[in-house]
Amino acid sequence: MENIPHLRTVNVTRYLTPLREGGSLPALAEADDEFKYVLKFKGAGHGSKALIAELLGGEIARILGLPVPELVFANLDEAFGRTEADEEIQDLLQGSQGLNLALHYLSGAINFDPVVTAVDAKMASQIVWLDAYITNVDRTFRNTNMLIWHKDLWLIDHGASLYFHHSFDDPIGHAKSPFVLIKDHVLLPQASLIEETDTEYKALLTEDKIRAIVNLIPDEWLYWEELDKSPEEIKEVYFSFLTTRLKNSELFVKQASDARKALI
Repeated sequence: MENIPHLRTVNVTRYLTPLREGGSLPALAEADDEFKYVLKFKGAGHGSKALIAELLGGEIARILGLPVPELVFANLDEAFGRTEADEEIQDLLQGSQGLNLALHYLSGAINFDPVVTAVDAKMASQIVWLDAYITNVDRTFRNTNMLIWHKDLWLIDHGASLYFHHSFDDPIGHAKSPFVLIKDHVLLPQASLIEETDTEYKALLTEDKIRAIVNLIPDEWLYWEELDKSPEEIKEVYFSFLTTRLKNSELFVKQASDARKALI
């Protein structure tokens, strides 16, 4: 299969600085490939579920041809962070030993400002469709989670997506639900081609590709004390959620279209 995702694994060699945005305390770090990354920790906030949302959301966006920084698995050695002076950061590092997730650092990028940068109808519709599909609550005027880098728009931070998994209660029911919060999407006013995007993306996002993306999730992120399911069973729930939601995309497409009409 062409365009099937594969993530590199890097070893974190240097913790550079915390990026104190939100409650997850991501960090700027350097790895053994000599690149800098925005490192997201499995020991933070929502734990591995935020990393799973970041991984699935980012790689679905990539399959759909949207611009996202490279994602890599980032390995933290057990000795990493022992000399960190900040106790909160030291606890975070010690609680995140093993595989974490990191995004390639876009040096010099600036936050997207909808007042400054115009986004055309096609790209706006594609991003709105993506966020409605993965139930991303976090692409609003308050927190756009987009960057401008070398004059191009880039999507970042999908960790607040797939919020059904915080309770894991009736995932198929959630998959068949519209996404009401799309009304707050920063690009909704420009998204006049959502129906056309739906047709294009449903053809592009095949079950084989969804399966390949879900299979990227490391087993070590899937041992959840609160849920009596094996890693393979949890992956199957994610696969079922994503494939069912795709088959019922008319629900979230209509919600987005109606919300846009109410705005304009």
